[in-house]
Amino acid sequence: MKSLVSSLAAACLAAFAAAPAAAQSVDDMLRKYACLSCHAVDKKLVGPPYKDVAAKYGTQKDAEKTLAEKVKKGGAGVWGQIPMPPNPTVPDKDLQAMIKWILAQK
Repeated sequence: MKSLVSSLAAACLAAFAAAPAAAQSVDDMLRKYACLSCHAVDKKLVGPPYKDVAAKYGTQKDAEKTLAEKVKKGGAGVWGQIPMPPNPTVPDKDLQAMIKWILAQK
């Protein structure tokens, strides 16, 4: 019995070691890239709430591209006078995941 438990434990450890690391959650990405310093899901902080962004851009065909450019290059004047600083170092893969999540907020 002891050897069976040891064998199962070893098999489980081997399986976990071989499995790729779990993908970073969108919430983790929003924190990592400091998005949550200025934005929240449903209330205005420095920038607009994500629900308002989704409402404004969600029906546009090129919404993902437009928002990606705004994140990478920054912007001003759309939501008020406070400019959004550029974030050119956010990897495209992470950026696309975050934008899809933002646009899904209703």
